[in-house]
This record gives sequence, C-alpha cells and structure tokens, in this order.
Amino acid sequence: MSLNRVEGIPGLEYRSSDSPYVEGVYRVAPDGRSGFAPERMVSVVNSNWELLVWASAGATAVSVRGPETRPTVVPLGGLGSAFGVIFRHGAYLRNLPVRGLVDGSVASPHTTPRSFVLQGGEWEIPRYDNAETFVERLVRAGLLVRDPLVADVLAGERPVLVTPRSVQRRVAAATGLTQGTIRQIERARQATMLLRQGVAAADVVHLAGYHDQPHLARSLTRFVGRTATQLRQPAAGETVSLLYKTDVEVRP
Repeated sequence: MSLNRVEGIPGLEYRSSDSPYVEGVYRVAPDGRSGFAPERMVSVVNSNWELLVWASAGATAVSVRGPETRPTVVPLGGLGSAFGVIFRHGAYLRNLPVRGLVDGSVASPHTTPRSFVLQGGEWEIPRYDNAETFVERLVRAGLLVRDPLVADVLAGERPVLVTPRSVQRRVAAATGLTQGTIRQIERARQATMLLRQGVAAADVVHLAGYHDQPHLARSLTRFVGRTATQLRQPAAGETVSLLYKTDVEVRP
C-alpha cells in the first residue's frame, strides 16, 4: 500500500490498496491554502468503476460511477470534499451490472451525512482509512463479487482451459467493456501520465506501446481530448483528473 499527494487539485490524496477488490482510494478536501486553484478539470477516460461520496454546501451525495469511455471537462467552482473507492477490474456488484453504468452513474436514493442506501440496504458511509473494511462487508453480504480470471487476462495471462469467446464474455460482464477498449484506455492514461511528467512524445510512443506519433496523437484526441503539447503545457486554470497505474498490460 502506498500513499501520496497528487499534484493538480489542492488537497487531493491517493493510496493504492492490497485488497483484491480495490484498486485505490482517494480523497480531496481543498483547504484554500494552495497557490493553485484550478477552474476546470479534464476528466480523462477511465476503465474502472468507483463508489463516490461528495459533500458540498452541507449536502452529502453517494453514487456508483461507471467506467468512462470519453473525456469531459468538469468545472471546479464550489469544489467540496470528495472521497472515492476505485474497484479493480473483475470486481462488480452482483445486482448492478457494470455494463449499464458505462459513461453513467447511479445515485443512492437516500443519503445522510453518515449513511446511504445501496442495493436496498442501508450502509454506513466509508472513510478514507476504512474503505477496505467497508468493501469486506459488501463481500460478506454477497453484494460484491469478483471474477479473478478477468484481472489475470487483462494483466497479460493466457488461460488454458477457457475459450477466447468465454473470456470475452466474462471480461465484458465484469467490466462493461471489451478487452481492446480497456487496453486502449489504459494506454492513453499511461501516456498522459508520462507526458505530464515531461517525457518527450517520441519516448512516450515507445514506453506506452504506440506504433508511432500519429497513433499516439489519435489516442490522445479520442480518450483525453488534449494534445501532447497541451498535456505538457496545460492552459491556465486547468488540471487533469486523478491518474493511477493499474496492472493492465497495455502493449499490443
């Protein structure tokens, strides 16, 4: 498990998780003391789904947000505190198929500052430091399940006793996306991280597994909505959404 502050949005922290169900946990609580207060955020595509808790102006909201296959620009005016649990590929809610959550979300029908409703039951809102305990309760209740084959396949393993067609069905059922789309998304996210670190586009092509620079450019346009130059030199008042590395094998 690792913990680090993330540049871009004031007060944003992210930590990875040792749980087989959880990719990572993040929180953001701007304190107004940062010298950089972004006005908008480029929300990069994401192949994981997450549980999001948002508090602003005295109100609390909880939602399950699915994978995102297209970039968006999100205004950050009135930014409140937020907390999120990002789930690993292969983990999903039994009665809430991820396929129906792609590019969308489902909000809790009733939320208080301490509890919310999920799958017809009332649950205590988790915190940054006890997210895994909350996830374990979901597992014990039979609401959160996991197909380990999906994570293995996306990490580059080749199952011997399962047909390719069965693998495709299981990946789509657990993630809402195809293997190809997941790999394209993760490659674009990896490229974005490298470019923001100052790596030259020509080197990113090699490191992220693109065929050439035009291939990289098309991917960034489709999944990030920004060019390599714009990512290395972002516009004033603009930041990029949380980026993190997964176990997905992105090379062709």
